[in-house]
Amino acid sequence: MADYRRILLIKPSSLGDIVHALPTLACLRDRFPQARIAWLVKRQWAELVERAEGLDEVWPVEPGFSGWAAIVPRIRAAGFDLVLDLQGLLRSGVIAWLSGCPLRVGFANGREGSPFFYTHRVPVPTPDMHAVDRYRLVARALGTGAASTQDSMPAPQFKLRPFPADEKTVTELLGRHGLNPGDPWIAVSVSARWPTKRWPPEFFAEVLNRIYEARLGTPILIGAPDEQEVAQAVKTQVRHDLPDLIGVTTPGLLPALLGSARLLLTNDSGPMHVAAAVGTPVVALFGPTSPLRTGPYGAGHQVLRHQVPCSPCFSRVCRNQVPLECLVGISPQTVYETVRGQVLLQSGSRPNSLQAHLGGPRL
Repeated sequence: MADYRRILLIKPSSLGDIVHALPTLACLRDRFPQARIAWLVKRQWAELVERAEGLDEVWPVEPGFSGWAAIVPRIRAAGFDLVLDLQGLLRSGVIAWLSGCPLRVGFANGREGSPFFYTHRVPVPTPDMHAVDRYRLVARALGTGAASTQDSMPAPQFKLRPFPADEKTVTELLGRHGLNPGDPWIAVSVSARWPTKRWPPEFFAEVLNRIYEARLGTPILIGAPDEQEVAQAVKTQVRHDLPDLIGVTTPGLLPALLGSARLLLTNDSGPMHVAAAVGTPVVALFGPTSPLRTGPYGAGHQVLRHQVPCSPCFSRVCRNQVPLECLVGISPQTVYETVRGQVLLQSGSRPNSLQAHLGGPRL
């Protein structure tokens, strides 16, 4: 295998998918230590990618056709000798082709005709393969030292490190809600991009009330600015002053923020993958999607599901006779008991200080 000097990784979105691609970056850095590696990513996620170890350049892309068109001359001028398209869509395939790179690698089952633009196509043996392992198939195809079968692949490395200033920012944000460094708190993500992924607000509220009563830690809502409405629906049903950081934190701050939490309770969402990557235990609620493909990666997490024949349907619209049966069938009692069990398990083994969280071992 050639000793590539200029490598471009195309993985523009979304939050969870970007986290899933981090072990592939780690494999590339190990195999090509002298190479300059660039990552093409949508502007909104660039801050997170900037915190990935082993990366030399982050190339943010502005939204819309004009943003993608504007980046092409820069890509061509860079003279990449290896381009990896982990997105597998028409737009990313075309960008790989327009790069002028002689070696363009992507998935054989890429969508929207993207494989047409690759010089090398990597087969995916099964659709029920976790995204982390699927992306690492590309690394294996490049001879990065990954094992020859999925079962014997070495443990992935999520080399995601907060900036030094992130710790101070997190301390200040939590301090506004009366928490000192080391105080136990539970991150709660009550929204998701798909409406079909959202556990009912009243169910979240019931669990949070019980968390308060049991004094398992201070629950704090996290999320993007456009999740205010869902968060408010939860807050109005909680019998306590529920803190929230909705819209306050940026994607780049998530590793430090979630690294300081005792636990994350969440729907199938982007923060779930960040928490798993930094070693924070996750209790995740899955309905229309498959934890085999996109569940929290690694040991120590709990995924709760309610089995119905149509799940996973991978649909943003529920067509079941009982609306969202796959989610509403997960009882608040079950979720609370799972959270309680995780907290009791972790409280004796996880470091209590914010500094220990940020500097401790990662998956």
